[in-house]
Amino acid sequence: MNTNSTASPNPRNRSGNTPEIDPDIRVAFILSPRFTIIAFASFVDCLRHAADEADQSRQIYCSWSVVAPNLEPIEASCGIQVIPQQTFPDPTIFDYIVIVGGLLPVCLEVPEVTYDYLRAARACNVSVVGLCTGSFILAKAGLLDGRKCAVHFEHRQQLVDLFPGVIPVTDRVYFNDRGIITCPGGTAPLDLAFTLIEEHCGKARAVKGITSLLVDKHRAVHHMPHRPYDSLTACGDWRVEQSVALMQRNISKPFGIDVLAHRLGTSARELNRAFEKHAGDGPATIWRKIRLAHGHWLLLNSARAVTQIALECGFADTSHFSRWFKTTYGEGPKIFREHRRRI
Repeated sequence: MNTNSTASPNPRNRSGNTPEIDPDIRVAFILSPRFTIIAFASFVDCLRHAADEADQSRQIYCSWSVVAPNLEPIEASCGIQVIPQQTFPDPTIFDYIVIVGGLLPVCLEVPEVTYDYLRAARACNVSVVGLCTGSFILAKAGLLDGRKCAVHFEHRQQLVDLFPGVIPVTDRVYFNDRGIITCPGGTAPLDLAFTLIEEHCGKARAVKGITSLLVDKHRAVHHMPHRPYDSLTACGDWRVEQSVALMQRNISKPFGIDVLAHRLGTSARELNRAFEKHAGDGPATIWRKIRLAHGHWLLLNSARAVTQIALECGFADTSHFSRWFKTTYGEGPKIFREHRRRI
């Protein structure tokens, strides 16, 4: 398995007619020394099949790239070498940065610049993912202190001994703790990839990603939220937790933040402070993003008219919905849907 393109985070196979649209999900892979190839291959091949029609492997709806401090080959635990496609670019061009772990303790011997890159990604609110013992690398970077981490039961005690500040979870296929996602490896990355593809590209693309690999179905034994901002319902601040729960139950009929605060028995000022601390945005902005994400899902997974979707998402009219949708997703809802139905 050799990859040798260095030009772009979204290389495309130009054979055939490739629609010029931005991918809905962009993923960077960082491979640790002696990484486990099944964890990497499970995730990336699910992306590959979901990214295009048939088996053409063009990076249309999903894009991915192997990034590293340099372009030297990286050897997997099985002896196969992979050549990175580019040196570390701006992490904000990706939706997820996935660190693939491998044999312990050698996989922890990634260069210090890699740890810095992971920290920089989180500082920019880019989600990071640890596959297999990639969670150990995230822990060594200081990103898992006080957070839950999905880990293989055979590595639980080792994780606790090395990083006592991490909370191990052994009964989940993967776990998302406030934008840091961990997965114990093996074939579990298929299930994680399915969930992320479904969230960004729609269920049809996610199903294609696993059925093309002759996998019967997505394993649903996990706590990975399918709804954006579900992690805020467990952030530790009751005002934010209860607010987000109310927002999710009132997508089609939002009400004022003063009313929301009153229902919770707090003030709008205190509620705004709590949201800024835990979400980085005010409650009104978070509520709008939740409603827009629901509209995004409906555009991908239903035949409802844009006008109907706008009303269902609590917008006064189609133009209001379309304006905010374009601001958030880069194109209006009608064009967004047309592009994804073109092929």
